[in-house]
Amino acid sequence: MVDRDLRGRGVRHEGVLAAMSAVPREAFLPPEMRHLAYEDRALPLSQGQTISQPYIVAAMTE
Repeated sequence: MVDRDLRGRGVRHEGVLAAMSAVPREAFLPPEMRHLAYEDRALPLSQGQTISQPYIVAAMTE
């Protein structure tokens, strides 16, 4: 995900890339969605909330 979706789209800050590699995105998802954790898209959580796509998180953090 980091090389394909983040570096490939211009995210360059090594701290951001390291954090995105280290944090297990699946830990924030319900079990039935965990297989999609590293897709570059927003995913539904509960009560109408979503987890933002990884690129958006990295770009906003950078």
